[in-house]
This record gives sequence, C-alpha cells and structure tokens, in this order.
Amino acid sequence: MTHESGKSLRPQVTVPQIMNSKMPGGGGEPLVVVTAYDAPTARIAEAAGVDIILVGDSLGMVVLGADDTLHVTVDVMVHHCAAVTSQKPSALVVADLPFLSYHISKEDTVRNAGRLIRDGGAQAVKLEGGIKRLEMVHAILDSEIPVMGHIGLTPQSMHAMGGFRVQGKELEQAQALLDDAKALDAAGVFAIVLEGIPAQLATLITQRVSVPTIGIGAGVNCDGQVLVIHDLLGLATGHVPKFVRRYASVLDDSVDAVARYATDVKKREFPGPDETYNMSPSIADQLIG
Repeated sequence: MTHESGKSLRPQVTVPQIMNSKMPGGGGEPLVVVTAYDAPTARIAEAAGVDIILVGDSLGMVVLGADDTLHVTVDVMVHHCAAVTSQKPSALVVADLPFLSYHISKEDTVRNAGRLIRDGGAQAVKLEGGIKRLEMVHAILDSEIPVMGHIGLTPQSMHAMGGFRVQGKELEQAQALLDDAKALDAAGVFAIVLEGIPAQLATLITQRVSVPTIGIGAGVNCDGQVLVIHDLLGLATGHVPKFVRRYASVLDDSVDAVARYATDVKKREFPGPDETYNMSPSIADQLIG
C-alpha cells in the first residue's frame, strides 16, 4: 500500500531489523529478497511487500544483455540504484559493488561504496568474497556503511571458477566457505548471501553464523531467499537455473499482447473510437471549408 505522495505506508525496513530477524536456533520468518533494477520492478517488489530489494550487478546480464556481470561499472550501478530508490520503497535497498570497485585499495573501495549510498540512495552495499575481502569490508564498515557479504558461487569470479559452477561440493572447498562465512560474520556484515552451494553446507553455515543468510540455489534452510525478479516473473530469456521457480509468464503474455496490438494496427482496428480525440463537427466543417 502506498500514500498519494508515492511513499509506501509500510514502516521502513532497517539494517538492525534485518540482523534481529534471525531467531536463535532458527525458526524465524524467512526474509524475502528480490532483485530490481529500475522504477517499474521496484514498484512491483515494494507492492508485494518484500523485505529487501537488491540492485544486483546481474543487471549486466538481465537488463543490458551482456554474457556476464564483469562489464558493469559503478556509474551503471549508481544509475540503476537511483531509479529504484526514486520510488521510495520501504524495503531495505542494497546495491552491489561491481567488479574492480573494491579490489584495488581501501580508499577506492570506500569511495565507490559511498557513491552507491550518496548518489544511488542505497542503504547498504554487497560485495563478493570472504576472508580475502575482509580488509575492504572493514574499511566500508568503518565508514558507517552497512555491508552484506556474498560467498559460494560469486559471479565476478566466474573465470577463476571456470564458469557458473556450484561451489563447496568437496570437503576442502566446503570448509573454506564455512571459514569465509564465520570471518564475514565476525567482521560485522549484517547478512550473507549464499549462492550455488549444497543445501547441507548452507544449513551448516546458517547454524554457525549470527547474521541472516540469504540463499539463492542454496536450499530451503537459509534465513531468507533471493531471486532475480525477471526470473520469477518469467520475463527472462535463455537458460533458466535449476534453483529458479517461475511464478508468472510475463514474457509470453507480453509477446502475445504486442502481437495482438500489431494485428489491430494492420487491420486499422486500433485506435478505435474510445482511443481517439475529436473536435466539434462545426469546427471541423470550418476547417475543411
């Protein structure tokens, strides 16, 4: 529900509320997270009452048509984040730090995170990686910017991983991911995305950390779930990951709608009388005369 001003009537979701949503020993109500990349998808997510809107660098693939997320820049992220926050959602807005925006120096990292907050309007940022990114996580947190972690299948590491592959199937890798999660938790992140890992490992991590885990391809026992809004709406094309459940067929419905519009135009059945403006007959006669 929204006010006439456009502002949602729901109370604003905050970082402390997200952190406190995790019940000791589990059993809390799972967090609902979706990606959104512009004003229309932000309005849909907000109207549906999600807890967190993630402005993901996946927009490079989903919206801009690239093969991966590596071409997304900070400027692009700020642009799309500002479009989402223009709708004043009560959901917490978290923006991805894109590739190479937090890899060079602490100063560069803080500056880029700050742009997503100041210019993009986000309330928190997300970055990929565990122990090797702790220096940058601490630097952002020291600047009073909340951080969400992201481990497992980290798309910005696709070349190092050999593609988009499930992570943590072997003991050594699973232990490393558990260590990453614990380190991020100790550093002070407010939540951790677990992507593309076995459900058993995700369950263990969820039990071992004090902050909420947000799963995507990580089983049902995480503290919340995230899906790309285009995937769940059936608006995306191409390969559909195993972990996606489609709740609508927006692409098929849209193609059908445009095809029917095209047919009506060619038959001169659109626009009809109800879609046409007219002047008074007397003025029309004077104009012709």
